Amino acid sequence: MSAKANSTAAAPAATLPKSDVSAGVGLAGLLGLFAWILFCRTYPLIAETLGFTGEFSPERGVLSGPYASLAAMLFTAGPMVVWSVLVDRVHLRPSTGIDWKLKRRVEDVMPVSAVKIVGLWATFAILAALYGLCRWYWDGQYLFAMEVLTVAVLPIALLAVPYVVCLDRHMIEPRDASWHFGAMLFGQDGWDAEQVKKHWRAWIIKGFFGAFMISILPGGFAYVVEADVSAIVSNPVEIGMLLVSLLFVIDVQIGTVGYLVTLRPLDAHIRSGNPLLGGWIAALLCYPPFVWGLIGSNSQVLSYESNVAGWGHWLAGNETLLWVWAAWLVLLTAAYAWATVAFGIRFSNLTYRGVLTNGPYRYTRHPAYLSKNLYWWCSVMPFLVTSGSPADMIRNTFFLLMVNAIYYWRAKTEEAHLLAEDPKYREYYDWMEQHGLITAPLARLKRRLKGRVTGSHGGVAEPAE
Repeated sequence: MSAKANSTAAAPAATLPKSDVSAGVGLAGLLGLFAWILFCRTYPLIAETLGFTGEFSPERGVLSGPYASLAAMLFTAGPMVVWSVLVDRVHLRPSTGIDWKLKRRVEDVMPVSAVKIVGLWATFAILAALYGLCRWYWDGQYLFAMEVLTVAVLPIALLAVPYVVCLDRHMIEPRDASWHFGAMLFGQDGWDAEQVKKHWRAWIIKGFFGAFMISILPGGFAYVVEADVSAIVSNPVEIGMLLVSLLFVIDVQIGTVGYLVTLRPLDAHIRSGNPLLGGWIAALLCYPPFVWGLIGSNSQVLSYESNVAGWGHWLAGNETLLWVWAAWLVLLTAAYAWATVAFGIRFSNLTYRGVLTNGPYRYTRHPAYLSKNLYWWCSVMPFLVTSGSPADMIRNTFFLLMVNAIYYWRAKTEEAHLLAEDPKYREYYDWMEQHGLITAPLARLKRRLKGRVTGSHGGVAEPAE
C-alpha cells in the first residue's frame, strides 16, 4: 500500500491525534545530557575541590574524550527510560505486544526462546561479518564505532538470553520476526519469509545507522566541552557556530540512543522497516559511504560548495546583520534538534515505531528536513562564490536544489510507509493538510497549482515539503 493506494476520500481529521511519544521523554533526556556536559566542562574545578589526584587529577583537564561522549548516552537514555516507565507507563501499552499478567513457565517458553536466541546470535554474526568486509568501517571516525561494538557484542549476546526468555513469558505472541529467522535457520515448519524480511530490514537499519551514529559522537562532543566561551562570546560567527554545534550534539546523542534502545518493554521496538526500495535509496544517499561520492564539498557529482566562503565571509563588516544571521542559523538548527528530541527514545531512519504528532511535528510533517535544507542555503550561500564565476553560482545552486529534491523524495517515501502502517498516521496526515501551520498553506498552494480540491490522503494529497 502507498500514500495513494486508497481511492476512497475520507473526511479531514477534526482533531490532532494524540502523540505516541510525550514531550517529557525528550526533555528528560535533554536535561540529563546537559547535566553531563556541565560536569565534563567543570571537571577540573570539581576534581580540585574534591582533592582528586593521579589519574583523576584536575590537571587532566575537561572530560572531552571519546568515552566521555559515549558515557553521555547513559545520561541521556537513563532519564528518558525512567520517564517512559514511571510517568508515561509505556510498558503497559497494548502496542508493546506484552501482557504482564501472562506468566508462562520458563520450560514452556524455552523451545520458542531458543530459536529466537539462535536467530539473534546469527544476526549478530552476520552484521559482524559485514562490518569486517566493508572497508570504510576501518578508517577514520568509524574506528571508534568498531572498537565500541567489538567490546559490546559479547555482553549483548549474553544478555539476550535472559532478556528473550523473560520477555517470552509475557509476550502475547512470542513468535516474532526474530523467531521466524531462527526457525528458517533450523528448518522448522511455520516460518514466514515476510517476517524474515521484516527482521532483516530492522537489523540492517540498526547496524548501518547505529555504527554511523556512534562514530560521530566524539567530534562534536569534544568541541562543545572544550570550547572557551569567554573568548568567543563577542564574535557572532564563532558563538553562533558553537551553539549550532551544541544543537547537533543534542541531535546525535538522542538519535544514537534511539537506534540502540529499541526495546519492546519500552514500546520503542521497531514495528517495521520501510519496505520501499525508493525509501532506502533516498535515505542512504544522504549518509556515508554513499554520500561521499555524491553529495558534499569533495564530491564531483552534487557538490554545491565549489568556491564558496559562507555567511561569515559575505556578511563581514556588518555586525548587526552577523548577529541576526547567526541567530537565524541557530534557530534553524534548534528546530532540527527539536525534531529529534521530540522522538525521545524512538528516533531512527526508515522505521515505523509509533506516530509522533507533538513538538515541531504539530506544524509540519518534516521539520528536520525543512530546517536542515534551509540551513544549508543560509549558511553555505551557494549562489555567492569567491571565483566570481556565473557557472559556479549556477552549478552550486542547481546541485543544492538536487539535494533538496532527495530530501523531498525521502519525505514522500517515509509518508508512504507510515500511511500504509497506521490509521493514526492517516488521521495525522489529514489534520496537517488542513491545519498544519506550515504544511496546510503549502498543501493549499499545491492543490491550486494542480487544480485539485480534495485534501484527503485518499487519492491526491501529496506531502507538503
